[in-house]
Amino acid sequence: MLPRLHLQSDVDPVVLTFLHELKTAGFTGDIETQYASRLAVSTDNSVYQQLPQAVVHPKTSHDVSLIGQLSIRPEFERVTFSPRGGGTGTNGQALTKGIVVDLSRHMNQILEINSEQGWVRVQAGVIKDQLNDAVRPYGYFFSPDLSTSNRATLGGMINTDASGQGSLKYGKTSDHVLSLQAVFADGSILETDGSRGNPQANSYAEKAMQVTEAVCRDQREQIVAKFPPLNRFLTGYDLKNALDEHTDEFNITRVLCGAEGSLAFITEAKLNLTPIPKARTLVNIKYDSFDSALRNAPLMIEANALSVETLDSNVLNLAKQDIVWHSVSDLLTDVPGKELLGINMVEYADQDPEQVKQLVTQLTQRLDVMISQQQAGIIGYQVCDDLTSINRIYTMRKKAVGLLGAAKGRAKPVPFTEDTCVPPEHLADFISEFRALLDEKGLSYGMFGHVDAGVLHVRPALDLCDPKQELMMHEISDQVVKLVAKYGGLMWGEHGKGYRSEYGPEFFGAELFTELRRVKAAFDPHNKMNPGKICTPLNSSFELVKVSDTKRGYFDRQIDVKVRDSFKQAMECNGNGLCFNYDTSSPMCPSMKVTADRRHSPKGRAGLVREWLRQLTEQGIDILDLEQQALQKTASVKSLLDRVRQRIRPSHEYDFSHEVYEAMNGCLACKACASQCPIKVDVPSFRSRFLNLYHTRYPRPVKDYLVANIETMLPLMAKAPQVVNAVIGQPWIERLTAATVGYVDTPRLSIPTLAARARRHNIVPFDRQQLMALSQQQRSEHVIIVQDPFTSYYDAQVVEDFIALVIKLGKKPILLPFKPNGKAQHIKGFLQRFKSTATSTAGFLSQVADLNIAMVGVDPALVLCYRDEYVEILGQQRGEFEVLTAHEWLLPRLAEMPSQANVTQANIDQGQARQEPWYLLAHCTEKTKLPNAEKEWGQIFSHFGAKLQTVPVGCCGMAGTFGHEVDKLQMSKDIYALSWQPSLEKLPKERCLMTGYSCRSQVKRFEEIQPRHPIQALLEVL
Repeated sequence: MLPRLHLQSDVDPVVLTFLHELKTAGFTGDIETQYASRLAVSTDNSVYQQLPQAVVHPKTSHDVSLIGQLSIRPEFERVTFSPRGGGTGTNGQALTKGIVVDLSRHMNQILEINSEQGWVRVQAGVIKDQLNDAVRPYGYFFSPDLSTSNRATLGGMINTDASGQGSLKYGKTSDHVLSLQAVFADGSILETDGSRGNPQANSYAEKAMQVTEAVCRDQREQIVAKFPPLNRFLTGYDLKNALDEHTDEFNITRVLCGAEGSLAFITEAKLNLTPIPKARTLVNIKYDSFDSALRNAPLMIEANALSVETLDSNVLNLAKQDIVWHSVSDLLTDVPGKELLGINMVEYADQDPEQVKQLVTQLTQRLDVMISQQQAGIIGYQVCDDLTSINRIYTMRKKAVGLLGAAKGRAKPVPFTEDTCVPPEHLADFISEFRALLDEKGLSYGMFGHVDAGVLHVRPALDLCDPKQELMMHEISDQVVKLVAKYGGLMWGEHGKGYRSEYGPEFFGAELFTELRRVKAAFDPHNKMNPGKICTPLNSSFELVKVSDTKRGYFDRQIDVKVRDSFKQAMECNGNGLCFNYDTSSPMCPSMKVTADRRHSPKGRAGLVREWLRQLTEQGIDILDLEQQALQKTASVKSLLDRVRQRIRPSHEYDFSHEVYEAMNGCLACKACASQCPIKVDVPSFRSRFLNLYHTRYPRPVKDYLVANIETMLPLMAKAPQVVNAVIGQPWIERLTAATVGYVDTPRLSIPTLAARARRHNIVPFDRQQLMALSQQQRSEHVIIVQDPFTSYYDAQVVEDFIALVIKLGKKPILLPFKPNGKAQHIKGFLQRFKSTATSTAGFLSQVADLNIAMVGVDPALVLCYRDEYVEILGQQRGEFEVLTAHEWLLPRLAEMPSQANVTQANIDQGQARQEPWYLLAHCTEKTKLPNAEKEWGQIFSHFGAKLQTVPVGCCGMAGTFGHEVDKLQMSKDIYALSWQPSLEKLPKERCLMTGYSCRSQVKRFEEIQPRHPIQALLEVL
């Protein structure tokens, strides 16, 4: 039985007192001290891990000011803070031993848009893509572009002075910040443009203004000499640009940009906007080596390009194995007879389309000559000038960061030297030496980046669970610092200092670094703001954080290696945070989108499971053995009694497993993370394993047993559907079910039943012996329809219509006898039962597969369960059978079926109704596991002369039985309101089609209509 995990890191009593008094003082935000919430922000996109004391989520600037006002009291001197946004930093900038102040949950409003003057005022928690979506209708965009733009907050961008693609023309974030609202460590507030009030007398803000301006003026010569003249000028205290060379005016905004939250909290910002280019063209140039791509980059820059981005073959090969490749494969085709080992993506953009066209023509003409003369390693190119295709290319490029983390094996490419910046003309030589350094140590690595700015992301593959390889990381880091200095560059050209702050004194020299410390002391004399980052206050003994500080690998190596390998879907999460995606039409992750709680994300859940495994290992538990026992043994009387005792024990008894359970309980098991996450973090997989073990100690809720047994009960219930529907339709029964079982909105059984409906069509009953006696030609005329519990018993009209469609298409349908699928058992963690169900059904379907007749199911989630969860639980014992989705069966057989050219006069007479488009809202599991599904449905409809438009939506919020559970009902409604409800409000609902039973059930519940499956629309079309 699973042991109780009662140990956790205690919160400092002084911090608890501080938080109590903060709430008493009128703090309106959220305060979290539970272990799980602290763990969720103990990592970012770096290799480091640091457990904070607490997490607070302010709602207003006044809340932030209260934090400072209270913290300067002598009794709270040791209370420290670190601001946090999207948590996408690669160098641990937002990690702290103190209190995390997360501004992303509540302070995410766009406050003002001035379209006439081209600026916007925002709160710090606004996401970059969120801002661009808001200002796009006005013809503007916020131009600094990041690979993490769909989850990075503007506060985080300002704190790291982020840049990215196009920085030669558009510059860094600081080039677009007009003013800031900054809250200092004493709670004083500064509006840096001065238009909304000067700093309060005798405040930290006033002293910081005075001291920093004096340092900038007095040390001007040193500052100009030391700060390199690069496009990515410096991440840190930008003393060089704080003085305007033309006006000699001092601007403290520049100092706050890139300060990593070590000087003040940034709560609001006024930003300038850039007009959206009227014309954009992307030229993808292909090379026979990555070195050729690097050495050819200066030529691209000379060609007046907006940006030049590069990818090496390692990144390209990883992209080809990911779901993202299907969207760009036609835009990055292979060159016959040549090996593609590098790409430069050269973009032109301008308000003048003719100017773009002229520049592209000049470039392509030059490329044609170089290819014909076999120069510069160029083997081909493709021109892309439609916006949709350009965005698809950049989506793939942005995903490259995460894709590197998906490399096979225990060694993973990790960020620690990945944003070096050298003059572009020296980049190829610098990288040549860099590669030699890594090759000498026998390391593999991937490279991509902004060659126009001399910034290349190099991520060596290391297994940081191995202490020796962790030491190697430190050695490489030190060597790269020296190498960068040799080429006149920066160690931190883009992603900030963070735990690399230790290199600051060496880079700046003792005299200038002392001045930086003087600035820090003026802003934050007691070292409360993100202590240890960039520098420490002058005349203090505080230390800088170091590259050698505690990493995730330190905790992970405490878990047995066999367990790490077994739970790799959780262990390999690298914190890239794509699961925090702002886009409501993106399938991943619905629970995170509506709760804004990092625990309820694939990253949060993976981190909790990692810690759960570590604590179990610490107690000497053989987790895999415990799991096997749970799979193989029936519950003993003793274990049942133990679970009863657990139910009646005091509720205050702590067990970390309860915190893990809370996070897992909010997962919809939609499987989007298993394909959308670049690392393939598969929450439903390790969630079911966790639940299986959790319930060896703690009793299950009654509703879980209802869900697990539903497939056994449905055939019995269908014998008297009128009676069952009449009973469950009674209001008092519904109230009783909600109160006792925790289940609401129970669906009604189909009347007539599927069996009765099938008899209408006089179809051939399934008889294996008779079918075996047929010739292969005769068998090919048949189609076997594989039933699933929900469509067959709750939405039988869909199956009947599929039978009719098959007949209409000249085939002979056979309805396979119902066999339980077991997906619901897997979702609820009944793994022993699921294995039994899967074994039985897989054996049956394997026998049916011997007939060599196509087997088709109408619900994608249940069909895909045979390919995913069955393989997971049965391995090679699953068998070789294949069940197709409806579109997978239809698409390759279109040539045999009547096309638009053969439409009958009766159909033509339908007139305009036939020309009206249908709208497809696809099941989230289907479109993430089968990324071409929507496009293929479109091809099928087109073949039959109908139009089908894909509607971009995320999860509907039903997810099997999730939306029927009382404790999940509000979340289900909230998820539905994200993308499904607004999409359906804009469309003719009677022409909206849904492949998933769950989706149709959810829409039926909230819209009070009966949505249709695409096969039903096809039947109407025919």
